[in-house]
Amino acid sequence: MPAVVIALLVAVAFFLGYRFYSPYLANKVYALQESFVTPAHEFRDGIDFVPTNKHVLFGHHFTSVAGAAPIVGPAIAVVWGWGPALAWVVLGTIFASGAHDFGSIVVSVRNKAQNIGTLTQTVINPRSRTLFLLIIFFLVTLVNAVFAIVIANLFMANPAVVIPIVLEIPIAIIVGQIIYRQRTAALAPSIVGVVLLYASIPLGRAFPIEIDGFAEMVGVQPRTAWVVLLFLYAGLASRIPVWILLQPRDYINSHQLFIALGAILLGIIIGMNEIVAPMLNRDLPPDTPNWFPFLFVTIACGAISGFHSLVASGTTSKQLDKETDARYVGYMGSLGEGSLAVGAILATTAGIAIVGLDWNTQYATFGDAAGGAVGNFVQGVAGFVSNFGIPVEIGTIFAALVVISFAATTMDSGVRLQRYIFQEIGEIAGIRVLKENLNLVTVVAVIVPLLLALDPELAFGRLWTLFGTTNQLTAGLALAVIAVWVLTRKRNPLAQIIPLAFLLTMTTWALFVQLGDLWAARDWLLLILDAVIFILAVWLIVEAVLALRRAQAAKQEAPAPEPDRSGGQE
Repeated sequence: MPAVVIALLVAVAFFLGYRFYSPYLANKVYALQESFVTPAHEFRDGIDFVPTNKHVLFGHHFTSVAGAAPIVGPAIAVVWGWGPALAWVVLGTIFASGAHDFGSIVVSVRNKAQNIGTLTQTVINPRSRTLFLLIIFFLVTLVNAVFAIVIANLFMANPAVVIPIVLEIPIAIIVGQIIYRQRTAALAPSIVGVVLLYASIPLGRAFPIEIDGFAEMVGVQPRTAWVVLLFLYAGLASRIPVWILLQPRDYINSHQLFIALGAILLGIIIGMNEIVAPMLNRDLPPDTPNWFPFLFVTIACGAISGFHSLVASGTTSKQLDKETDARYVGYMGSLGEGSLAVGAILATTAGIAIVGLDWNTQYATFGDAAGGAVGNFVQGVAGFVSNFGIPVEIGTIFAALVVISFAATTMDSGVRLQRYIFQEIGEIAGIRVLKENLNLVTVVAVIVPLLLALDPELAFGRLWTLFGTTNQLTAGLALAVIAVWVLTRKRNPLAQIIPLAFLLTMTTWALFVQLGDLWAARDWLLLILDAVIFILAVWLIVEAVLALRRAQAAKQEAPAPEPDRSGGQE
């Protein structure tokens, strides 16, 4: 099948989702009000709480949730065939991720920008807050560690991309100064920033940066040196006000999304490339797990991801200027992520053939599919852009630049989120210094994932197998919180309950299957972690069901509350 047919059909489906389904969520389910005073205004501090133009905030939200995950998951999942992978991405984006991301922003905004873990205390019960924070802590730690490893690997494989990535930092800071000091529109300065970023690619080719000598001098591996440098940067970036670096760089990177998707689409149209992978792979490698339920936890970001609820309620809700902007930022952000996932599917099923890679060889085993996911995407995108005359070498740098830009932004937000989580743990445990000393808590938020990232085999080779199930469990629990909140306001929660039931079924099923596999493999570390996550999952599911039943009973007995227009907690 021509790849262009798939691309156009998905574009139409996403357009219809935004045109018809997102207004239903906005008006009937979440009942957005433009007059509501958002936390960005109520608690404005110029650091975390900053009222932000919705286009700039879209850039922050999208690039924070995107990272490498919507590329890695779909690039692995096509081993089962492009049909199931594409179906889950499209349906999951429109009906699951859209309601989840959008709702996480709204519920947080209506509750003083509290994160989704804290909200469980008031929406479900106080006990569930601690349980949820434990799951979130594991998820964010793993995301930060693995993304650092992904970026380090890409730096080593593509040293020509180092200079453009480094130069993006001062470019973004200058753009931020222009926007916020001169009170000018963000579009023109950020476009100039993108132009300067891509103009630095020849400089990167002329002076590729490798740190092998430095690593040898300090007695570590090059990847370890990169990981340490990345966490030092992420720690500093997480402490400075969001408008200085995070927001302008995110806005620049949001343009990269549209440029990358446009490049992929243009290449597909010009090349009219055929998909070379099977629609449904009936000759699966022997090490491949069953696609039902593992497809739905392998593709997390790109269909629905619990990490999105952490960003939505952790940083995005603190920057929302108007409540009505949540539809554009949250639902459109989901569509952007889904579009990137579709691009990953097409790059790894059609684009790689252009550069001479054999799909069957690249996906000979499930291990090959997992280990080569990012590389297959980069090569596939390079193949597409070569259709309109750009050399494969430059196309490879361009694709690597996109992946690293998104992953680095996710690390920035991830470390900031880790700081928030540690502050909450300090509050629960009564450790005042952990709650109030921002410098100390930032150091701790950096050290914990850094220690994990220093052992890539542990972080990427073993613990990553639990990422998908933990991530989807978090998404299901976030949907439970949103559903209870919607139901207590006498509105229809089916938009949350249907994906909630599906996700929790797939997640607990996958966790149970993993328990058996890990027992057979005698992998005691992962077995213990999987068992703990499984117990937390079942426990929180029971708590969520009980909360939904209480909310249903309250809905039948009491009138709907008047919406809070003052900006206080609702």
